[in-house]
Amino acid sequence: MRATGLLRRARALFPRSPHSLAGQVFVLQLLVIVALALMMGAVYVHEADYRATRAAYDRSLAVSETFAHAPGTVAAMRSRDPSAVLQPSSQAVRARANVTFVVAFSPDGIRWSHPDPSLIGKHFSGDFARARSGKPFQEIFDSPRYGETVETTSPVLDGRRIVGFVSVGIKLHSVNRVVMGQLPLLGGLFAVALALAVVATALVSRRLRAQTHGLGPGGMTRMYEHHDAVLHAVREGVVIVGPDGRLLLVNDEARRLLGLDEEEVTDRDVHEVGMAPDIASLLASGHAANDEMRAVGDRLVAINQRPVSEDGRGRQGSVATLRDTTELRELANRAAFARGRLQLLFDASVRIGTTLDTVRTTEELAEVAVPRFADYVSVELLEPVLRGEEPTLAGTEMRRVTVRGVRDDHPLLPAGEVFDFLPGSPVADAVLTGRAQLRTDLTDSAAWTTHPPERAQEVVDFGIHSLLSVPLRARGVVLGMVDFWRSEQAPYQDEDVSFAEELAARAAVAVDNARRFTREHAMAVTLQRSLLPRALPELSGLEVAYRYLPTKAGVGGDWFDVIPLSGARFALVVGDVVGHGVHAAATMGRLRTAVHNFSSLDLAPDELLAHLDELVARMDEDEENAESSGGDDPPVTGATCLYAVYDQVSGVCAVARAGHPGPALVTPDGVATYPEIPGSPPLGLGSGLPVEKTELTLPPDSLFVLFTDGLVKDRERDIVTGLALLRDTLAVPGRGPEETCGAVMERLLVREPGDDVALLVTRTRRMPSERIAEWDIPPDPAAVSRLRVEVLARLDEWGLGDLAYTTGLITSELVTNAIRYGAPPARLRLLHDVSGLICEVSDSNSTAPRLRRAKSSDEGGRGLFLVAQFADRWGTRYLNRGKVIWTEQFLTDGGQEAGEQDVDALLDQWSDEEPV
Repeated sequence: MRATGLLRRARALFPRSPHSLAGQVFVLQLLVIVALALMMGAVYVHEADYRATRAAYDRSLAVSETFAHAPGTVAAMRSRDPSAVLQPSSQAVRARANVTFVVAFSPDGIRWSHPDPSLIGKHFSGDFARARSGKPFQEIFDSPRYGETVETTSPVLDGRRIVGFVSVGIKLHSVNRVVMGQLPLLGGLFAVALALAVVATALVSRRLRAQTHGLGPGGMTRMYEHHDAVLHAVREGVVIVGPDGRLLLVNDEARRLLGLDEEEVTDRDVHEVGMAPDIASLLASGHAANDEMRAVGDRLVAINQRPVSEDGRGRQGSVATLRDTTELRELANRAAFARGRLQLLFDASVRIGTTLDTVRTTEELAEVAVPRFADYVSVELLEPVLRGEEPTLAGTEMRRVTVRGVRDDHPLLPAGEVFDFLPGSPVADAVLTGRAQLRTDLTDSAAWTTHPPERAQEVVDFGIHSLLSVPLRARGVVLGMVDFWRSEQAPYQDEDVSFAEELAARAAVAVDNARRFTREHAMAVTLQRSLLPRALPELSGLEVAYRYLPTKAGVGGDWFDVIPLSGARFALVVGDVVGHGVHAAATMGRLRTAVHNFSSLDLAPDELLAHLDELVARMDEDEENAESSGGDDPPVTGATCLYAVYDQVSGVCAVARAGHPGPALVTPDGVATYPEIPGSPPLGLGSGLPVEKTELTLPPDSLFVLFTDGLVKDRERDIVTGLALLRDTLAVPGRGPEETCGAVMERLLVREPGDDVALLVTRTRRMPSERIAEWDIPPDPAAVSRLRVEVLARLDEWGLGDLAYTTGLITSELVTNAIRYGAPPARLRLLHDVSGLICEVSDSNSTAPRLRRAKSSDEGGRGLFLVAQFADRWGTRYLNRGKVIWTEQFLTDGGQEAGEQDVDALLDQWSDEEPV
């Protein structure tokens, strides 16, 4: 009885008729489950077979490689009797690794080991030719002895030489046994899964049967009444149309939205009930529709329609739902309008102020506003703003800087025009009140414009009908005006004013930033120009040309100089201070002044740069102390300098550099090279490394080119490429400095350099030998008179007899000093330069003379003072060994000559008392 009850309960789970919906669902689901189970089983068997085969590959490879690389394998194969060692070891490996065979054989294929000892010494039957490449080789082959087998053959290497091979095989029947051993488990799992699926499907079918047939007549009636009440109470119209185009159902909301009468409309054709023809055609078509908008009076109705069928094949009719979207459309339009305004403000914040150019900033404002907010935009700025000055309203002049519109033939004043804003105009009212002025309709009066009346009429006739003038205010100061004009769009309204003010405020900040940059840039340029040399000196030994171009991004710290030195020598200087702005320009001026001061001491290039490095380090310390006290100036670290001294007598140029690019040398035949100049770290780094000096002998009429890195390096070109391009540009024979500067700037200068560019080109010359006179000074005071006579004779040859008296006095005093206080060897040299006569006395004593004022009772002490009085310039410079005392007398025609001076007047300058 108990078994019978259980059987009845189980039968109740399954559908009674296979033709019912529940029965069909049950059979279909059962077939799908069986198919899926069979497919999963097949996949599982295939995967298990693949993994087992892959495992056989991996295990045979591991055993083969391990045996091939095992210690002693190479020695065993190279021994006299390899089989004695390899046979027992291979059998042991075969047993432990559970493989079918392990065979070792020679490179010729002769077996050294085999599970069957009778096969040892015979030729290996497998394919091992591909293992000769030095890499393992794997394959599956059908062996007569073992059947289908996975075999791996590995070479045994002694260095790069193959001394033998090791072959390991695994029979595949073991793999099949693994797969077949798992089939009972797989079948059990399949049976359990099938039973669970059958039960679950039966439960679903039972629930479906209950949902479709569980209700009685009363329940079905109540369900229909509830459905009808909900259908007519819902705030969404529902219309059901039959296949013949007749209305089957129209709820109350659909009647209201479609404007139907209260009379009964069901079972009537949709075209006969009085609804709009386009809506009636859509409902009668039965086509699917998604939120199609239709106007019904002052309402906007969204219609969604879906066709329905009873048997799934023929068209039965359609069901349409209707929603009133009139308010939703208004809200959507407002949201889209607000979203557009926010997007426009975002675009303005991104696109306005991308450069620090005042005019370009106003152009960006116009580009953003047209045509999204205005059809035409004009921008006027006060004149001081364009000059970078603080704006004032003392004057009424404005300059139109930008005009942009949807058409180019507009009658608005073009950019560049200057005009006064008239009292009562929107511009005047906006400037005085600081608030935007709105003129919704310009056709009623012409008093709104700053233009002459005839131009105002042209603007109106052109079709411009609305104007919104907004002051550009920053920091509470009016910088100018922006006028928004409309001709094709709707007139401006009050709600547009706040948006225009916000747009103008953002643009005004960018304009003010550009104005400040213009002012700071002008100040920096002025400072830099005042610190750079206004004109280079005219030198007889050099022909000089230069170019200097400050970057538009901000004034930098590049500089150059040509400094006359004693002894017909000249200093060539090029330097660079990293950074831009006023601080970089001021630092450049300090360094340039320091170089001038150090060069007046006649220091060698390496010594001068060492002193300059110490100066920059001290400047950095001062800046750090200033920063700790609240200062904002950055340190100077990063300054570079190249200092060269050219001697036109010997043609030797001593060069030293600190972090700066080396010079270029162009010989008269047009060969351009970069001499090897040892580099030192930039100034102020405190590395403690010495600065090295290099002496170059420059051929006459050579070009010596100095430059900063801004010439050869930019964002798109590295310094190596730039140096190669500069060398190619310079390699032209017979070109002068001025032509060379022009060619270099034209070839290498980019459109917008990111750094300052300084270029200094000099053509070197030698002093003619007939303008040089030299004598050895013997250590005998009697030689002074003889040397003086020879000096006077040479002056007569040069036509400088008017300098005989002063030159003889200077020569006598300097030679006497060298004999009395100097150390041999001593020499006297006269140089007849174009600008003056140079007298030099050198000796091996490094002690410099000291100018002092002697008393009238002293026998000596007046010689150097007399030299200083008669010579225009004098000084001392040190050599590697000893010193040179030099004087220079300028060759001028005006004034009293030195030879006519009263010596007694000079002697009267001494008193008998000690100076206080």
